[in-house]
Amino acid sequence: MDIVYLLVPMSAVLVLGIVIVLWWAINNDQFENLEALGSSILEDDAQTTAAETEPVPAAPTVATH
Repeated sequence: MDIVYLLVPMSAVLVLGIVIVLWWAINNDQFENLEALGSSILEDDAQTTAAETEPVPAAPTVATH
């Protein structure tokens, strides 16, 4: 019976922490537009920038004797 005096406050603190994290997530728009990130990996990479499509210059070679 003594363990109840420990478990009830611990569970109340845990529930309060979960509620605070859920409140923070809702107020910071963490649940807005959930489909956009999931479908972005399925889209084609046709919108790459010019810096991504330019070839990388080859490293100069050094002659050793």
